Amino acid sequence: MYWINAVYWIILAVYVVTIISLVILVVSENRNPIKTMSWVLVLIFLPFIGLLFYYIFGEDNRKKRFISKRMYKRLKNRAIPKTVSEEYAPLPERYNELATLLKNLDQSPVLEGNEVRFLTNAREKFEQLFEDIRSARHHVHVQYYIFENDEIGTKLGNLLAEKARQGVEVRLMYDDVGSWRSKSSFFQGMKQAGVEVEPFLPVAFPVLTSRVNYRNHRKIVVIDGEVGYIGGMNVADRYLTGGKFAKWHDLHVRMRGKGVQGLQSSFLLDWYYAHKTYISSRIYFPPLPSFGHNPMQIVTSGPIGLYRNIVQGLFFAFMNAKKSIYIQTPYFIPSESILSALQTASLSGIDVRVMIPQEADTRFAHWATLSFVKELLLCRIKVYFYQAGFIHSKLIIIDDSLTIVGSSNMDVRSFEHNFEVNAFIYDKETCGKATEIFMDDLRDSRQILQEEWKKRRRRQRFEESACRLLAPLL
Repeated sequence: MYWINAVYWIILAVYVVTIISLVILVVSENRNPIKTMSWVLVLIFLPFIGLLFYYIFGEDNRKKRFISKRMYKRLKNRAIPKTVSEEYAPLPERYNELATLLKNLDQSPVLEGNEVRFLTNAREKFEQLFEDIRSARHHVHVQYYIFENDEIGTKLGNLLAEKARQGVEVRLMYDDVGSWRSKSSFFQGMKQAGVEVEPFLPVAFPVLTSRVNYRNHRKIVVIDGEVGYIGGMNVADRYLTGGKFAKWHDLHVRMRGKGVQGLQSSFLLDWYYAHKTYISSRIYFPPLPSFGHNPMQIVTSGPIGLYRNIVQGLFFAFMNAKKSIYIQTPYFIPSESILSALQTASLSGIDVRVMIPQEADTRFAHWATLSFVKELLLCRIKVYFYQAGFIHSKLIIIDDSLTIVGSSNMDVRSFEHNFEVNAFIYDKETCGKATEIFMDDLRDSRQILQEEWKKRRRRQRFEESACRLLAPLL
């Protein structure tokens, strides 16, 4: 019995020392005070479970580098010399400061001469994507958070394999956690056909910890350096069938022009990390004619580096709005700064509207989202529940000349943990088309009024508040 007691006290001592060390580490990292206090409470009051939770979700990688500063700058600048001059491409004068901010944050130049087409129907998106891939002459670069081996995934996989057999360079990158449902044999079949396939941050025991937390949420396709896709749609049948919802409503953008070079830079940076291959030949950044106007910046962000590029860009854009801010997002769990910016804009007379789903695919995130509705309503922000299905669209429209679309949700996970990519498009005509999409979706939405919201059950309010309490950790 003596040795059992001795082992118990040794284990307890090691555990206590570990917890104290982690608490000191969390405090010394100078994180957001709310997040720091949340982690301290979890570590102290959830024995062993809190410790496991921290090792999976808590490690702060912001000061680590997945790629050297020199290589990052080299790849980001690869598209710049022959596509833009030192001066910005023409864009509305009021956005010069925002453009400067994004360039300084992410080395993202303003790229002009783009044609932009919104795709709100998944079937239309995949039909157009397949057509573009079939026309590829030199290379096809594909990156998705989710790439499932269901019907649409198999069709796309077969097409990529076919192009590889034809001699076209085909590279596919998928997130290892996002695509966990897909069988390894599915990707192996594409490899055997000549497709270069790489998972991003593969997770395998015992190398678990923070790799589960930091995921690549980007959805990018680049074809011959001329045609590009960016948006919210992954590769899965539910985007076409709706899955458990009546409809899975999403938004994607097809572009032609120099903006594609921003997508190319993002893809090649991720490919360098995943594959350890440096690709920078000019053939991947061909000289392009003008396909339209639409000056834009392709902005990336992730859990590395000093700044949260997309969040800071959104904050600046919200604080400088003059007339209106329209937001579509499946999850609304904003940072304190973003919430404050929206509240400030609304109270100053800006028309702020937030559209979220009435039902969502993730209960925890949805309940946390609902916990913010009261604060929005109190500041006269109009809140709408989309009722025609699950809205997965990531769309922000500011005034009449700025459209922001991409992979980033309005939540803590996208802002702090995920690798994301958004396009900031400075064009009135494109903004008008985006506004039409938003207004059409309003017809399938129900506005939430403050009096109605007050009548919810007390238990429901508590569940939402509890989920919100854990939001800073996730």
